[in-house]
Amino acid sequence: MKNYNFEWNDLRAVTTLVNVVLIMIYGLSISWFGLTLAVLGIIKDVTDKEFRWNGFIMHLSNAVLNVFFLAKLF
Repeated sequence: MKNYNFEWNDLRAVTTLVNVVLIMIYGLSISWFGLTLAVLGIIKDVTDKEFRWNGFIMHLSNAVLNVFFLAKLF
């Protein structure tokens, strides 16, 4: 059995789950939190030496989804 190896995708998955749960509990205005995390993630992905498309696409899709939720709010 292997020891656990932390990856950035683990943190991305947890923050996405937290974002969804907070939206379900507190409403669409929490989408600002998710959008902020997604934009920070996109910046990290673009400036990282080891660019990976999967992380970039996950952050981009979270940003689009949170913008959609904010559009529904307003």
